[in-house]
Amino acid sequence: MSDSAYRVETTPRLAQWRIENLASCTYRKSDPFKIGKWNWHLSVEKNRVLFVKLFPEISNLTRDNPPIASFIIRVVSSVGDRRAIIHPEIKDKVLKNNEDFVWAIEVPLTGKFIIDVEFLDLKTASPNSGEPCSIWAEGFTQQRSNANAIECLGRMLTEGIHTDITINVSDGSIGAHRAVLAARSPVFRSMFSHNLQEKELSTINISDMSLDSCQTFLNYLYGIIKHEEFLMHRLALLRAADKYDISDLRDACHESLLEDIDTKNVLERLQNASLYQLMKLKMTCIRYLVKFGKIYEIRDDFNTFLHNADRDLIAEVFHEVLDAWKGF
Repeated sequence: MSDSAYRVETTPRLAQWRIENLASCTYRKSDPFKIGKWNWHLSVEKNRVLFVKLFPEISNLTRDNPPIASFIIRVVSSVGDRRAIIHPEIKDKVLKNNEDFVWAIEVPLTGKFIIDVEFLDLKTASPNSGEPCSIWAEGFTQQRSNANAIECLGRMLTEGIHTDITINVSDGSIGAHRAVLAARSPVFRSMFSHNLQEKELSTINISDMSLDSCQTFLNYLYGIIKHEEFLMHRLALLRAADKYDISDLRDACHESLLEDIDTKNVLERLQNASLYQLMKLKMTCIRYLVKFGKIYEIRDDFNTFLHNADRDLIAEVFHEVLDAWKGF
């Protein structure tokens, strides 16, 4: 049997294992694959029923800090109408060994099928015995933003201390500081260095941004952004990062948008990736649709996408579809 029979394909929150012709009285265990902080395995055992297991690899990390996992697991026939058997959502389950999650499937499965695991969240126990913490909530906000800002800078914004410029948005206005904006964005610096309207009137007009989105944008620039507001306004922040040439914010949005791609948002993210030339996000979305077969789950939305999307982007998607058909 080839090495590929044990390989699990992954994105940051999705794992797929393709199984071919699993005979009766057979046990098979996948190669390790990394999701979050842990290496994982899937295994299948076929007797009168099919047993599917998901478990972390035994290690010091798993013993000391076992994952607390929320996930959806499916078994999908990779031929014909791609019929799927879906286990009810698993919520906050501690996984320490290969007996902690066992799924017995009594429906007969023959030929090729795919085991599809979508990780909704991974948590670890809090060091002070408090509530478990999501590993995906800790990677951006306080660590990246607060490390590059000081508390008094945030207070200048929140308390309006000596603001010297007003930003007019679609539904209100916010006070800010020229020096901070100029230090964070070469576009703002250019505005304030030349004889432009912004210099004379001490205003900036950003008509394509809402008050909430602009407040979140400023919170990022001043180093006081919260993770929840960042997630809520990622696309608006990406537009602003592109418009005002703020590369660290652009990178942060790019990395975050890679982490939680699903069938509800993949087409929107694919179009934004194309618009803002985010190659990694674009290829990840296309791979999610084509290689992982999600294109079949959103046929109506995909047909609408075909009527409205950029022609070059559609051509790229179909090129990947053709390559996938050749290799299957």
